[in-house]
Amino acid sequence: MNGRRNIKRLAELALGLAVVVSAIATVYAKHESRKLYSELQVLQRERDRLEMEWGQLQIEQSAWSTHARVERMAREEIGMGEPRPEQLRMLP
Repeated sequence: MNGRRNIKRLAELALGLAVVVSAIATVYAKHESRKLYSELQVLQRERDRLEMEWGQLQIEQSAWSTHARVERMAREEIGMGEPRPEQLRMLP
């Protein structure tokens, strides 16, 4: 009988230990989940900020590359202009 009592006591201890380990694992998993969710939110805010900056850069690029601006810069800064009639060559 003493042997059965020892086995029962050992089984109770093993089950108690399993419950404690399971509880600790659950708390750890929940903590990691919250930490990762927080990191996800930070990364999503950064993504949104970068997308907004990208949109602003695209608008700026389109403003800097308009035909009127390119033509004005070519005339003012490089001294380009329309060719005179005597500068034109007709190819056969």
